[in-house]
Amino acid sequence: MVALSVLDLSPIVEGGDAAQSLRNTRDLAQHAERLGYRRYWLAEHHNMPGVASAATAVVIGHVAQATSTIRVGAGGIMLPNHAPLVVAEQFGTLAALHPGRIDLGLGRAPGSDQVTARALRRTLAGDIDDFPRDVVELMAYFEPVKPGQLIQAVPGAGQEVEVWMLGSSTYGAQLAAALGLPYAFASHFAPAQLELALSVYRSQFRPSERLDKPYVMLGVNVTAAETDAEAQRLFTSVKQAFVNLGLGRPGKLPAPVDDPAGDLDAMGGAHLRQALSCSIVGGPERVRQGLEDFARRHGADELMVTAQIHDHAARVRSFEITAQARDGIARRTAAAS
Repeated sequence: MVALSVLDLSPIVEGGDAAQSLRNTRDLAQHAERLGYRRYWLAEHHNMPGVASAATAVVIGHVAQATSTIRVGAGGIMLPNHAPLVVAEQFGTLAALHPGRIDLGLGRAPGSDQVTARALRRTLAGDIDDFPRDVVELMAYFEPVKPGQLIQAVPGAGQEVEVWMLGSSTYGAQLAAALGLPYAFASHFAPAQLELALSVYRSQFRPSERLDKPYVMLGVNVTAAETDAEAQRLFTSVKQAFVNLGLGRPGKLPAPVDDPAGDLDAMGGAHLRQALSCSIVGGPERVRQGLEDFARRHGADELMVTAQIHDHAARVRSFEITAQARDGIARRTAAAS
């Protein structure tokens, strides 16, 4: 079985607040470390009432301080919102504090609407070529300082930070391949170009000092519970959130509801079904089979599991069941070899 990791948006739930969400993130990260997840990533989103991880580097420090072995990082930092030097200093600081454990996933989207993006950047001037240049500039700040170098990241220069390219289209796949970086695809909410992007990345990959062959991590929604019915009920929180987002009214993560007639699917229509098509929802056996099938079908090297579940105890339990499924697959594979 491929390795499993965690993607956390620090969800702010209905009836809760950001402080509680960040405490839950810390607790879930500690459980994830104990359960053998490889890495724990936080995502940058802005102007989202249901997401508490906007100051992503700060939350990464919060998680890294509460753990000791699991890799911690960004999935991702939306680089157009930041100067590369600032990101290098932030993640260089994190790497100095937590050596050998910090990941930096980079994305091109704003992680927000255009009005919010303007508030973050003060200007939207620029062109599509800025992003590749910014990525190259950022990675250069992590290299040892060269004689005569005028600008250096302190901390940052010479620090070990694992850089990833994120994407949901062929653009990120091409850039990851050209730079020889590992590639994480956002199939957990934007799976439309999954197969094409993976084909582009693998066929165009150029080995680099950072990576000698393609490495793919795929996002997948996993909502696990003791029974299939309970998992489906918990999953209605995600469905409601996507429906609300599609209606232009993003909010806190809703409590689950009974939806026997499939009203949420009808409201969300084809968009909801397509956006959440890379989801595994069910009891232990359904989750085990789903993980095995998904990893095999796409040739993933690693899966990044996300679970937007309203009740924190149920969310922790979902990750426990998912880890148990991973271990069961590994035991069965070992017995068959």
